Amino acid sequence: MGPTVNYVDFAVEGVQALRPYEPGKPVEELQRELGLNDVIKLASNENPLGASPRVVEALRDQAPDLASYPDGSGYRLKRKLAERHRIGADRITLGNGSNDVLDLVARVFLGPGRAAVFSEYAFAVYPLVTRAVCAEARVAPARARDDAMPLGHDLDAFAQRIDADTRVVFIANPNNPTGTWLAPDDIDAFLRAVPAEVVVVLDEAYRDYLEPGERVESRALLERHPNLVLTYTFSKIFGLAGLRVGYALANAQVTDLLNRVRQPFNVNSAALRAAELALDDRDHLERSLAVNREGLTTLGQALDHRGLERLPSQGNFVTFSVAGDAQPVFQSLLRQGVIVRPLGGYGLAQWLRVTVGTPEQNARFVEALDRSLDGV
Repeated sequence: MGPTVNYVDFAVEGVQALRPYEPGKPVEELQRELGLNDVIKLASNENPLGASPRVVEALRDQAPDLASYPDGSGYRLKRKLAERHRIGADRITLGNGSNDVLDLVARVFLGPGRAAVFSEYAFAVYPLVTRAVCAEARVAPARARDDAMPLGHDLDAFAQRIDADTRVVFIANPNNPTGTWLAPDDIDAFLRAVPAEVVVVLDEAYRDYLEPGERVESRALLERHPNLVLTYTFSKIFGLAGLRVGYALANAQVTDLLNRVRQPFNVNSAALRAAELALDDRDHLERSLAVNREGLTTLGQALDHRGLERLPSQGNFVTFSVAGDAQPVFQSLLRQGVIVRPLGGYGLAQWLRVTVGTPEQNARFVEALDRSLDGV
């Protein structure tokens, strides 16, 4: 017998209106549903080369440690990160993926009567963590489709939505799911204009994919703006999405606040060790970047050749429009064993996002896309 009361009514107001985050469709799920054996997943912006071979080899020896709790302070990983970013370990917060760190920011600085600002087509976790703590979500309209940076962040629109109730601003650079990015000077100017009591989260999950000349000197900005929080993940270029590890850099006081609400042992032992080793494997990082640069060019040219509108991207994915409802094309790709990401949940019903894969995976996607477009 089901419940006799509607427990939704007893949830806090912000949670009542939420819908669960929808991840990219798992390979195993599609195999079960359609009886397919040969499936590729280009839906979740994972590194097609996987983790560093050093990481894979080291994890084979983790079994004896499984009965012990991990180092709750993450001492060794923090030491590596402190060297990488030239920052004190007391300014680093570790998270179970960068999503965890975003949630910590919301729990510390947001709540009833407070507001967060983020872009119209921004990472789905921003509204999720904002509304979960019963804060107001203020959505800044994205740039127009005919803009030089179509559907990208409009920082003027952000500024217009900041007032005395605003406590957090979420900026993704590059942005997911659009792949668009902001000029370094624009970010600097925005930070100079934001009140000191407003925490600005600069989400740099895809920073490594930016061309060097497009990268903001975020570490330097952190010294000039005590209200800045930088967030990073090991799920993308480092290929550790399955282990869930991310981190934030901030001033020591903000870091202390984040650690007050951080769950004990929120990063597991395997993730801590893998992240340490991944930071040392520069060769794997360079190979991953080379594969991504080539793949972005290949996919972009293929979409252009077919007359499909696409957004400029400096991530590890391309977002494109099929002009009509994208669901028929998405379903057709699934039947061919190719998983991409529909963006209807972001309010982009005509758009799909495809992760850059290996050359073979990219070619298979393009062939499947042709068949899908012919069939709709």
